[in-house]
Amino acid sequence: MIAETGLAALYLAAALALLQLAVTAIPTLADKAVATARPIALAQGLLTCIAFLCLVLVFVRTDLSVALVAANSHSAKPFIYRFAGAWGNHEGSMLLWVTVLALSGALLALLSRRMPEKMLSAALGAQAALALGFYAFLLIASNPFARLDPAPLEGQGLNPLLQDPGLAFHPPTLYLGYVGLSVAFSLAVGALLTRDVGPVLARAMRPWVLGSWIFLTLGIVAGSYWAYYELGWGGWWFWDPVENASLMPWLAATALLHSVSVLAARGGLRTWTMMLAVIAFSMSMVGTFLVRSGILTSVHAFAVDPTRGTFILALLLLYVGGALALFAWRAPAVGEGARFALVSREGALVVNNLLLSVILAVVFLGTLYPLMVEATTGEKLSVGPPYFNAVAGPLGLLLLLLLIVGPLLRWRRHETPVARKTAPAVLVGLATLVATVILAPDMSLMARLGLVVGMALLPATVMPLFGRSLRRTPLATWGMVIAHLGVAISVLGMASDAAFTRERLAAARPGERLEIGPWLIDFVSISPVAGPNWTALEASLRASKGDGTEELRPQARVFTSPLTETSEVAIATTWNGQLYTVLGRQTGDRWQLRLWWKPFVTFIWLGGILVALGGFIALAGRAWTNRRNRRRLEEAEL
Repeated sequence: MIAETGLAALYLAAALALLQLAVTAIPTLADKAVATARPIALAQGLLTCIAFLCLVLVFVRTDLSVALVAANSHSAKPFIYRFAGAWGNHEGSMLLWVTVLALSGALLALLSRRMPEKMLSAALGAQAALALGFYAFLLIASNPFARLDPAPLEGQGLNPLLQDPGLAFHPPTLYLGYVGLSVAFSLAVGALLTRDVGPVLARAMRPWVLGSWIFLTLGIVAGSYWAYYELGWGGWWFWDPVENASLMPWLAATALLHSVSVLAARGGLRTWTMMLAVIAFSMSMVGTFLVRSGILTSVHAFAVDPTRGTFILALLLLYVGGALALFAWRAPAVGEGARFALVSREGALVVNNLLLSVILAVVFLGTLYPLMVEATTGEKLSVGPPYFNAVAGPLGLLLLLLLIVGPLLRWRRHETPVARKTAPAVLVGLATLVATVILAPDMSLMARLGLVVGMALLPATVMPLFGRSLRRTPLATWGMVIAHLGVAISVLGMASDAAFTRERLAAARPGERLEIGPWLIDFVSISPVAGPNWTALEASLRASKGDGTEELRPQARVFTSPLTETSEVAIATTWNGQLYTVLGRQTGDRWQLRLWWKPFVTFIWLGGILVALGGFIALAGRAWTNRRNRRRLEEAEL
């Protein structure tokens, strides 16, 4: 009955989405639209939660009479993978997508009490229309609760590469970011329909954009580290289409976040902000299409049924095409808003937006071009890291240079020189350049520039705090500073990885000693081990550096259901980098060992966490300010 309860909850939620759309669309109900739609949205969110909980329960219980469980689970799987495995497949991940979408609509109805009613009504209608399409997708093409009769004696298991604690964290975090952008999309649609684009809309939209951006950042950081240690290839970003699927909405959301701040604070960039809101969610839809349509072969691309891909593509064309048509119709009436000088904080943010948009276009073309060529000619092309690094890298460096100057400019017009404020950054950058030329003359140009700009960013990011009372500095400013500092640290980690990484591939016997970077590695032994649903050969390595010693145990695992071989890497982390070890195949009496020494590689993810933390502090600061302003307004009204 658990599966039937979940399916019934989905049908009821779909019916409520249709009712919510009707209530907000019928002109005669306009006066009561928000009051009627609000409880409907809350009930819809509750029902999707019930449906998702039912899916988790059938996975935890390994109910093999449910087709999805039989195809993606196994009784021998550890509990955490039976739990998280609920969304480690196509149908479950789409139900998670819909659940987050419905909860976002419920929170929009619950929290947006001070918005103009017409705009909120239109936004709730748009949110219901989005949800309705995805309910239809689940119920028609991708039912997660379909039964099997008779039920098999055992399930087929979960892809071993997904049997990792990262599965419990990475997809939900990423989906919160993806689908949270739907609210910004719906608010933009509502504002265009009511022709009410201004600071009120921006202040309503900003927390959703900021929250989505935080979760997208965390999801990408977690996914990057998961791929780094799980896939055993020693890298942290490969420009894989599935990786790009999450990067594209993040780039658009970053541009939107800066643009919506200008609209909220200065009333400018009205049409540009509306366009970015549409593009940001469109990129989420494109990412969903790429990952769930089956056109990609990846550990993430669960669906292989073209019918499902066609359904998602139809939804993508319907929603994005409809929003762009609405934008083209209403944009001339919206106007650009308040004007500003080119040399100003707004001017810097416009350039920031343009650079982010160009990088987004580069990633979009590099990701979709091979697919379009294959679809039209049958020829298979590959666009890999050389293209993305060569094109997006220089644009990224320009964006970082802008980050040094932009936060130091004044709003509307900046007339005084900023040379004195940027002097520390310039001096640090020059010193780094000289040091790298002397100490590492063979370093690649991009790595050298990355180190120079990253080091210059460190003092530049804290300059907005100079001359301020730190106790009175708004949390939003602290958030900006910490987020920009995180960017600088991540850039230093990426540049260090490119400049200083050392790799060694060796064939060794137990008892032999190897050297990589500052480490001496003693190959102690190799022995068989067994886990709950796998067996493995495990190498015992003793790594020493100075006075420190680390024990490392990389494994070559074999899963029987489904039959898969994986490499479980072993990593030693120190303050200045990571020693990364992989056990390969046996050749005679020797074993392949891949060793990497990666100085400061951890800065990549530490910086990413700081970026998200900065966003969270800014969000908390905005929430605190809004609450204080509401209290003052209420006291004034009394």
